[in-house]
Amino acid sequence: MSAPTPAPAATPGPDRRPTDATADDATRLDRDTSKAVRSRSLRLLGELLRPRTRALAWAGVLVVLGTLGQVAGPWLVSLAIDDAVPALMDGDASTLVIVGSAYLVAAVVGGICAGAYVRAAARIAQSVLLDLRRRVFRHTQLLSLEFHESYTSGRIISRQTSDLEALRELLDGGLTGVVSSLMLMVFTGLALFLRDWVSGLVLVAALIPAWLLTRWFQKHSQLHYREQRTTSARLIVKFVETMTGMRAVQAFRREATTEAEYARLGEEYRDANLRIFGVNGRYQPGLVLIGNVAVAAALAVGGWRVYQGALDVGVLVAALLYVKRFFQPIQQLGMFYNSFQSATAALEKVSGLLAEEPTVVEPRRPVALPRARGALRLADVKFRYGAGPLVLPDLDLTIPAGQTIALVGTTGAGKSTLAKLVTRFYDASSGRVLLDGVDVRDLSTTDLRRAVVMVTQEAYLFSGSVRENIALGRPDATQAEIEAAARAVGAHDFVMAMPDGYDTDVNKRGGRVSSGQRQLLSFARAFLADPAVLVLDEATSSLDIPGERLVQHGLQTLLADRTAIIIAHRLSTVAIADRVLVMEHGRVVEDGPPAELAAGDGRYAALNAAWQSSLV
Repeated sequence: MSAPTPAPAATPGPDRRPTDATADDATRLDRDTSKAVRSRSLRLLGELLRPRTRALAWAGVLVVLGTLGQVAGPWLVSLAIDDAVPALMDGDASTLVIVGSAYLVAAVVGGICAGAYVRAAARIAQSVLLDLRRRVFRHTQLLSLEFHESYTSGRIISRQTSDLEALRELLDGGLTGVVSSLMLMVFTGLALFLRDWVSGLVLVAALIPAWLLTRWFQKHSQLHYREQRTTSARLIVKFVETMTGMRAVQAFRREATTEAEYARLGEEYRDANLRIFGVNGRYQPGLVLIGNVAVAAALAVGGWRVYQGALDVGVLVAALLYVKRFFQPIQQLGMFYNSFQSATAALEKVSGLLAEEPTVVEPRRPVALPRARGALRLADVKFRYGAGPLVLPDLDLTIPAGQTIALVGTTGAGKSTLAKLVTRFYDASSGRVLLDGVDVRDLSTTDLRRAVVMVTQEAYLFSGSVRENIALGRPDATQAEIEAAARAVGAHDFVMAMPDGYDTDVNKRGGRVSSGQRQLLSFARAFLADPAVLVLDEATSSLDIPGERLVQHGLQTLLADRTAIIIAHRLSTVAIADRVLVMEHGRVVEDGPPAELAAGDGRYAALNAAWQSSLV
């Protein structure tokens, strides 16, 4: 075989054009994406500020009056030097009194308005933050299960904590400072030109290097601040994942590995911060240098003109004060830009979260179903996760109202997927899922969640009392109804044995109760909700044999007179079903009563025999 021919891209000519075109397309795509993200962030900011237009206008009036009070000072000083002092030497003190009184009034009005502006801006900022925090929480709850299964909890926590904290820092202090700084710069420049246009030209000349330096800072800091937000989110995600999975970390002795990974992410976060500080370390001193040179230049030009008699001393003093005061806000703007870049990166991430659309949407005209019977039908259902392969290639299934069916099969057979379609955590890719003849996509979320309830193996208990956890689906339930639900599933006795009975705080994730007791509380919760259809997804898989026996009676009570779908690997739970469906590769390969299938020679019979052997 001959040696491979060198790639055409290594030689000049038309062969390189597709590669260059691809690179140009990629660059253009990145630029378009960046513009879209920036536009989305600005649109979100506009939505937050629009309802507060009147408050913003009042804050604008206050900042203008406060700035005018500050700018008037140097002008009045020049009048005092050039007019009031000579008049006083001639025996006329009225001019000095007028100028001094005006200076005092300007200082008082400027101080009062500046303070009022800070308070008004703070109220606006806190209102915006509260609105945004609520919006993020509300939107995250509305997003479909598909989002929560792909978007890690650490990233969501990062949006609610570090990203909103960056926005808080901007709105609390930075925004008020930048508006007043900009107004002070504009009014100071105008006052300088009106008082002495030659000194104004000196200021304009100094603005050129200041603008170039600011553009350099903007370009580099934007990149570094985005990197900082990304590394910060990765660090939070790693911490949350490690703490959540601490049992597995310690069980498999992964402490050293996770510590090394966390240390690496921490170093990346540190390096990102150091790069930001490096850029700031050039920008801030650069502005100070330009400002000092501008003052020196104004002094040289103005001093020469005073020497020639072309400029009054008071005007020179005012010009120097204006030039010096002009560059002080620029330094504040530089400090603000740090917060602004961090907040911009944070706003992009928050706006990205808020731009996520639920894949399961509320119907525009929902069909009312106040009292569901529980008849289910999956008609020609096909389903895939995203762009992946078909999980359910073609499922047609009818479950009469009141029937209990059990789904068994190997992992990945499609059992949990079927449950997610019935509960409408996902929508079928094609076909229909019907409840009492109505497509679940046409039911309101309220009616559907009232009619269909899922109990999972996790049996999640929230921080709070036993009573609050049982009444999760019916917060208005009476104490008698809560106790009746607990008695029905066999949970009342152990609840009453707890320190405060139904008022006992179960702590985070049910820390005061065992796995079997947690599951009984989740059964009581479902019993109190009284759904027409109950889905049990591996509800007893995490229990030991005594724990499983503890919940068997509660389970039989819970399933009475309602449609039930049981997903279980333990066939002791399957035995109470009216009908067993054996699934494989998203298809039902066996269907019948459990005793009849166990007596045959099919897949369920083999599973049952293996389970019986494991008991021996």
